[in-house]
Amino acid sequence: MPATAASQNSNALAQSRSVLDELIASASIGSVDQRLRILQRIADLFAAGSRSYSHDQIALFDDVLEQLSADIEVKARAKLAEHLANMESAPPKMIRSLAFDDAIEVAGPVLVHSQQLTDDDLVENATTKSQDHLFSIAQRLKLSEVVTDVLVERGDQRVVHRVVKNKGARFSLAGYGKLTTRARYDRKLTLALGERSDIPRQYFLKLLEAASSNVRAKLEAANPKLAAAIRDSVDDVATEMQQEVREGSRAHTAAVREAKRRFNVRPITEASVHGPAHAQDFEKTAVALARLGVFPIDLVERALLDEGEDMVLLLAKAAGCSWTTARELLVMYVANRSLQPDEITEAFERYRKLSKETARNIVNFYERRMKERSQRGAKKKAPTAQDLKQAAADDTDIVEMQSPSVAPL
Repeated sequence: MPATAASQNSNALAQSRSVLDELIASASIGSVDQRLRILQRIADLFAAGSRSYSHDQIALFDDVLEQLSADIEVKARAKLAEHLANMESAPPKMIRSLAFDDAIEVAGPVLVHSQQLTDDDLVENATTKSQDHLFSIAQRLKLSEVVTDVLVERGDQRVVHRVVKNKGARFSLAGYGKLTTRARYDRKLTLALGERSDIPRQYFLKLLEAASSNVRAKLEAANPKLAAAIRDSVDDVATEMQQEVREGSRAHTAAVREAKRRFNVRPITEASVHGPAHAQDFEKTAVALARLGVFPIDLVERALLDEGEDMVLLLAKAAGCSWTTARELLVMYVANRSLQPDEITEAFERYRKLSKETARNIVNFYERRMKERSQRGAKKKAPTAQDLKQAAADDTDIVEMQSPSVAPL
């Protein structure tokens, strides 16, 4: 920096320090209202030239604002927070101090609006502060996955509903998994999740599965004698919806197209399943496993989505996969199995003892049963798919969702 410029900057800093010292001195002997007016004057002074201030000058304002606001009443700090919340270059330490204030009247405006807060700030705040603080964070225009992961983990019902309805919020696969689990007991959350255009298809299918289980339980309770027919009919409806969602999914179509191209060049192997399973890619995993084992895609998708382990182990063994690949399938986020080390050990023992022939026979039995149900579905006089759809429409606790046909993975 040239000597002249450095000298000018030093003089400007000294002048700013002098003016601020005078204001601090006046504030120290003034009433609460006078202190607030001085505080607002300093904030206005900063706002007027914030774009041209040097780093040292911003730091100076930061220190002074913190000093003056340290012991003022909540109402005054709240007004300061509202004043600084939308300021692009607000003093960073002051903003952080306001954001971590225990009083939500103070923290709220900053948590909702301030762009000075980093993801690290928001994660720390959401990890340590109140539900009111989390609710404020959930209202920000944009939220990254690392922030929503904490909101989903710690947030109460109000927080979770708000962040799911936030179109600028992005969720990780693990976050969507936890939300889908919570939605089983929360109809409004199910609806809000179903309306998100970015929900991965596998989690939309989980929502359908939960809704189908709800329908089945209500109808079976109303007429226990028709329990078997109701179960089959509800499963038929779920299968139809699953197929409809799959056919409208760009991600699934892309996975099928890529699989055809890749497997026409070289034969499909276990590695074709292991890789996408390890990468948590539901679409590619389902397509590859279905092709490797020559299984119906419906059967594979339901196995991957189911919280139980048995069907995944059967399909993996019948397809000739090693335990390494079977384990990757078991720990995929989408099923939310959350297996503990001892449970994985038990699954390994079952897998080791299971023969490929036995697994194939059991899978063939499931395939035949699916085909038989499909063939007789139109002829049954027991509850039909249309009957169940009507029952769902008549029951206020049953969830109806539109297929997220444009939802990306």
